[in-house]
Amino acid sequence: MLLWRRFSPGPDHSSHPMGKRPSFQRLAPNPVALSFIALACIIGGIALGSLLRNALPEQSLSGDAKDIVRLGAGLVGTIAALVLGLLIASAKSSHDTQNTQVRQMTANIIQLDSLLAEFGGEARVARELLRRVVVSLVDRVWQDGRRHVATPYAASSEAEALNTQIHQLSPQTEAQRSLHARIINMTTELWRTRLLLFTEKGDALPMPFLVVLVFWITMIFISFSLFAKPTPMVIGELLVFALSVTGAIYLILELSQPFVGLMQIRSDPLRNALLPLDPGR
Repeated sequence: MLLWRRFSPGPDHSSHPMGKRPSFQRLAPNPVALSFIALACIIGGIALGSLLRNALPEQSLSGDAKDIVRLGAGLVGTIAALVLGLLIASAKSSHDTQNTQVRQMTANIIQLDSLLAEFGGEARVARELLRRVVVSLVDRVWQDGRRHVATPYAASSEAEALNTQIHQLSPQTEAQRSLHARIINMTTELWRTRLLLFTEKGDALPMPFLVVLVFWITMIFISFSLFAKPTPMVIGELLVFALSVTGAIYLILELSQPFVGLMQIRSDPLRNALLPLDPGR
């Protein structure tokens, strides 16, 4: 199993809505692989604790030494539990926020198309541009969501053409002037939401933090197996506990990548937000 997800951004295009498409590949962390590595470290800690129990003399595992190890493991366990809870809450909150922003973009696009249709036949070119922008915009948003390397943001010529076309609309009546103002405001809100999605991309759990967290948990499981006789019941319970902790780490890693993986935000509603224009419309 690969430690990193590989994806290809596809062929380069001269114009791409809301950002230029790079011509090189990026690598994204694989939550499943990283979770298995964390599980292997924890199981290794259980085995190490059992080996130390057999290797150390009996007096080293009793009295003050035993109390100190248990108190230290309790302290580290409390810190690790707090950190795990906070990270899960933070990752879930970030995932929900970006999901809400995608839904907001979908609603803005549908409303913008409705306003352009109400404006009249002069806005047909803008509506056609909007449909071309939406498809490429979806690809760009999900591609940016997978990217874990900082890239500069640049508006594309096609997105600028849509803005130019909207600003060049010539309202003739009071109703059209009101619609034109609403169209401009809706377009501004759409690009603002897109910028928020761009700025919020990135890992919710940096790799050094993950390494330290796994180290804490491994030390806790070493202390568990150090003072417990390795009976089948004890080993089974420790493995269940290890799987539970690994599941929490997997949830954090998966939720931190809202545009890839098993819990990714669906792109279908945004991609299919607008129906193709009829020739007569």
